[in-house]
Amino acid sequence: MILISHRGNISGRNIDMENHPQYIVETLNKGYDVEVDVWFEKGSWFLGHDKPMYSVGLNFLQNNNIWCHAKNIDAMYNLLHKNVIHFWHEKDTLTLTNNGYLWTYPGKPLTSLSICVLPEWANYNEFRCAGICSDNIRDYEKTYNL
Repeated sequence: MILISHRGNISGRNIDMENHPQYIVETLNKGYDVEVDVWFEKGSWFLGHDKPMYSVGLNFLQNNNIWCHAKNIDAMYNLLHKNVIHFWHEKDTLTLTNNGYLWTYPGKPLTSLSICVLPEWANYNEFRCAGICSDNIRDYEKTYNL
């Protein structure tokens, strides 16, 4: 089971630190994958949920444990062919990540290739999926002995 921290959070939301590069590195160092929100503006890469906030280099994003959620069309376009795990979605039922997983909106049906996103927003009886992305990923790890 792939355990993915949502924006660096592992035990609840920390709005002040979400998507901060240092927060991401700390979470990676704890052994989790991390989903980050990525922007491409004026030739540079940024992390941030609602807007570009933290400047990062492409090499930061080229980590097999970082899942990049493209937040603008320039980010999606420039992530193509860059050896970066990436996807685009808004409120779609699911989207295909470039590494072959189904990034699945909260509460939607799951498959063995699904990444179950924010299961705390839904009521799943079981996790038939390849991975979980959550602000509370540590809780899922403990509860399901993952």
